[in-house]
Amino acid sequence: MGNIVWITGGSSGIGREITRKFINNNFNVAVTSRNLDKKYFDFDEKKQENLYLNSCDISDSQALLKTYENISQTGFVDCLINNAGITSFTLAKDDSIDMIKKIIDVNLLGSIYAIKSVLPAMIENKRGTIVNILSVAAEKIFSKSSAYAASKAGLQAYTNIIREELREFNIKVINFLPGATATPIWSSNVLDKFSYRMMKPEDLAEFIYNVATNNKNIIAEEITLRPIDGDL
Repeated sequence: MGNIVWITGGSSGIGREITRKFINNNFNVAVTSRNLDKKYFDFDEKKQENLYLNSCDISDSQALLKTYENISQTGFVDCLINNAGITSFTLAKDDSIDMIKKIIDVNLLGSIYAIKSVLPAMIENKRGTIVNILSVAAEKIFSKSSAYAASKAGLQAYTNIIREELREFNIKVINFLPGATATPIWSSNVLDKFSYRMMKPEDLAEFIYNVATNNKNIIAEEITLRPIDGDL
């Protein structure tokens, strides 16, 4: 099968558009998400042959490792895109411990588990690209996003460190910090009111694709992307 792009959280929003971009450019793509069905991906039948769906809760480290092992049996994962993420628009005083744990488990630990899965083969092959979809909330303060911001800032710190550790193996670690994007993570009320100001997921996906597939001896280490009108 050749090289594979592995995308977590690829069934909706930014992840689905990233999947679409890679599939339309004839890449082999493995998508991991909790709920998957090929009906979510309206590609023509020939394109669907390059799409491999894997249902998995990425916060379960053993299940994720098993998923990676299944994917890697068909090819070398030379690009991992950590896109899976959840949030809760709640004041910190009202957030339950269970919800905080769930956000950290998916956004931070799930991404780390995926990275740990792909690293041995990437190091052995001395090549690879790890893309992390973070958020401007990792650096800018927004109310009702404490657990989410903590998870994204934690992943930013982790990946900034491993970028230095992996340079000698020719492995690129690229972080994107998107601002408000019109995806289902927002409520319908917010989308109805503000979607005209938000970035479109397909535009974001095109930008991410172009950076991730740059094979030159250049790395864009961290890129912040915002709507022209700025944050909401």
